[in-house]
Amino acid sequence: MIVVILVAALAIGVPVAFSIVAALLYFMAVGEMPYMLRLVPTQMFSGLDSFPLLAIPLFVLAGEVMNASGITTRIIAFAMVLVGWCRAGLALVNIWASVIFAGLSGSAVADTSAIGRVFIPQMNARGYPLDFAAALTAASSVIGPIIPPSIPVIIYALIASGVSVPALFLAGVVPGVLLAVFLSVYVMIFAGRYEADAAPEVAEEPRKSRLWTVLDGILPVLMPIFVVGTILLGVVTPTEAAAFAVAYALILGMIVYRELPVTSLPAIFSRSMVDSSIILIIIAAVAAGNWLMTYNRIPNLITDFTLAFVDSQWTFLLAVIVLLLIVGLFLEGIAAMLVLVPILHPIAVSLGIDPVHFGIVVIFNLMIGLITPPMGLCLFVADSIANVGIGKLSRAVLPFFLVQVVVLLILAFVPDTVTLLPRLFGF
Repeated sequence: MIVVILVAALAIGVPVAFSIVAALLYFMAVGEMPYMLRLVPTQMFSGLDSFPLLAIPLFVLAGEVMNASGITTRIIAFAMVLVGWCRAGLALVNIWASVIFAGLSGSAVADTSAIGRVFIPQMNARGYPLDFAAALTAASSVIGPIIPPSIPVIIYALIASGVSVPALFLAGVVPGVLLAVFLSVYVMIFAGRYEADAAPEVAEEPRKSRLWTVLDGILPVLMPIFVVGTILLGVVTPTEAAAFAVAYALILGMIVYRELPVTSLPAIFSRSMVDSSIILIIIAAVAAGNWLMTYNRIPNLITDFTLAFVDSQWTFLLAVIVLLLIVGLFLEGIAAMLVLVPILHPIAVSLGIDPVHFGIVVIFNLMIGLITPPMGLCLFVADSIANVGIGKLSRAVLPFFLVQVVVLLILAFVPDTVTLLPRLFGF
């Protein structure tokens, strides 16, 4: 009955957080401990009583400030100078602009919205089909939550006890770049024919202009280096680094570039609060659910059952990949992580899988769900810009989905691609 309530609530459009709470309240009302009904709100508030969680609204705010302060256009121009001269140059710029933007916002949806509004019309004007341009923009935005700083990484570290945020940040660098490289190879092979001209416009710019574009884009590019670097050096915590990111973005937008008027700040703060509240209410609801499962020893039972039938790391990883790809079709990535990680993480540790390696595989796996219908948020954002229809866009994104699955398999079965960098830094 609990499952029926949860699925029915999701099916009729009830938000994920309230669907979970409804199922919890039913269970506790009809179960053996109705007197503990009042513990649901208590556990929800306890789930939010965490200093590291403060990093989430701060990183969301930093992303909003960057979008409004001209930083996005400078990132695009910077990427155009770096890779715009190659075959399928504009498509490559789309991908590598996402890599740079990933180090600023850590949000795939923000990436799709900010970069898509610029690139989708430009790519279409240069000969790319509109559905291809939208699909590539959505697919490349998956890099956002992988490369640090990353909101899903912070949430994962909070759920999986004993996993270091700096280690996960470092572990996401190579997978994010690897995904960008594989997407780049694909578009260079299959999409170069779309461009009407042999070379992009940036190749015709004078050397002095290109040099100024690079210099103008260095300050935004340095931000993720400062953020991650200060965390690794032990100077700040992830939450303090997120506050630094907000201050850095405000200084760039209001003082250096002077494109962020004070009058726009209330709207930016309002949007950030709304976006943050969506994430935090889901965390609160799932915290109550996790407490209830732990109280009833459900994770222990599932762990014992799994270990009785699965005795191989590779078999378990393959099963997790299939499970999360299916879950990603129907459940938002952070919500799925909050529900499943408390169950899957102990099993992975019991099988001897490196917790950092497993964390990146789970995060990467669930972020692919951002481009898979029917719940792919990045698909909906890209379609709101391109207006080609979800059906057509879903077909166009399929090759990029397959590329991402190939990268996922490499990350899962070649652990050094994830763990090498953290090991070099002593994690």
